[in-house]
Amino acid sequence: MKPWAVGLGPPPPLPLPLPLLLLLLGAALVRGPPPPRRYTPDWQSLDSRPLPDWFDKAKFGVFVHWGVFAVPAWGSEWFWWHWKGEGLPQYEQFMSENYPPGFSYADFGPQFTARFFHPDTWADLFQAAGARYVVLTTKHHEGFTNWPSSVSWNWNSNDVGPHRDLVGELGRALRKRNIRYGLYHSLLEWFHPLYLLDKKNNFKTQFFVRAKTMPELYDLVNRYEPDLIWSDGEWECPDTYWNSTEFLSWLYNDSPVKDHVVVNDRWGQNCSCHHGGYYNCQDKYKPESLPDHKWEMCTSIDKVSWGYRRNMVMSDVASECEIISELVQTVSLGGNYLLNIGPTKDGLIVPIFQERLLSIGKWLSINGEAIYASKPWRVQLEKNTTSVWYTSRGMTVYAIFLRWPENGVLSLKSPVTTSTTQITMLGIQKDLKWSTEPEDKE
Repeated sequence: MKPWAVGLGPPPPLPLPLPLLLLLLGAALVRGPPPPRRYTPDWQSLDSRPLPDWFDKAKFGVFVHWGVFAVPAWGSEWFWWHWKGEGLPQYEQFMSENYPPGFSYADFGPQFTARFFHPDTWADLFQAAGARYVVLTTKHHEGFTNWPSSVSWNWNSNDVGPHRDLVGELGRALRKRNIRYGLYHSLLEWFHPLYLLDKKNNFKTQFFVRAKTMPELYDLVNRYEPDLIWSDGEWECPDTYWNSTEFLSWLYNDSPVKDHVVVNDRWGQNCSCHHGGYYNCQDKYKPESLPDHKWEMCTSIDKVSWGYRRNMVMSDVASECEIISELVQTVSLGGNYLLNIGPTKDGLIVPIFQERLLSIGKWLSINGEAIYASKPWRVQLEKNTTSVWYTSRGMTVYAIFLRWPENGVLSLKSPVTTSTTQITMLGIQKDLKWSTEPEDKE
């Protein structure tokens, strides 16, 4: 009988060889990083994903609405819908006066030439404007894709018009300049037969989503690896029709941009201002107080249209003062400012748009320290002798006033000074003359 069979317990373990012992100790001490979190296809999980911090630091971006709608260049980028979807008399009159009978919207396609589109010229302009990211329309509601989409046969920029990959060309130019690249994509298409079929079926079927929308989104991500996806065209259907949560869970878990991609909130009629990455809420959204969620204001230099239109007049164009004022207010309230321009069918950015962008860049070259990577301060707006908007970076507070005080003295009530406080003006090297005045006593 073996000695340990008589109530003595198990035998003592045999000693490990020294190299094996050290190997096991090393394995115990050096643990690898925990596996990355997996996001499930539901809003509770998806909404818990932290927003990549590059977006909040960027603050200012340029939006580019470009497509076949730049050929008629009249009314707005919704030209096709206003003409054929709603049958508005002014659009029917415009067509009858300027185009032959039987001319269809598809006939505009070959005229969308992008002949003078030089992506490096665009990128230089956006860089000079101080933009930290650029968002290009890959496909608007008309369905024309600005890249060679395999599911948009004969209605894409490679088959028709430019015979170029516009999305790819601009992306390469921007990345050479370290500008983040965002892709706008419309979920719906006004007149696509499969979308109209799904609509007829009260969106109980998903023929369009499976054949068109989702293949395009996956293609865009895998092909161009965007930093941002700006979704739109969601309003007629719930997110369950669009399969939005399934796409986003793949985007966050397994896509080539999973660690740094940012998305907005337009993923279904129930999502805006509630679900997604940052919130757009609505076009030209302006909250009245500091929101508790990251947001973005998108607006356009042409106040009437997002796409280029030949009937634009000067009174429709936002002034330099208006644009900078909106930028400052937006950033003070924790938002990003995305300013739109519409290029021509030839790929030109008209001088008035260039001038506005360059004026912002000039202002940011001096005052950008108060904008980029800033955070909202404890007070956002102070109304005194002039309106003052505040931002902050670490221990530094920036007071931005948009109108020079009449007496040349800026009075600030919100900051609390100490004996070590320094007050300077951006663009001026010397300290400013300042004083504290005691509060009035009753």
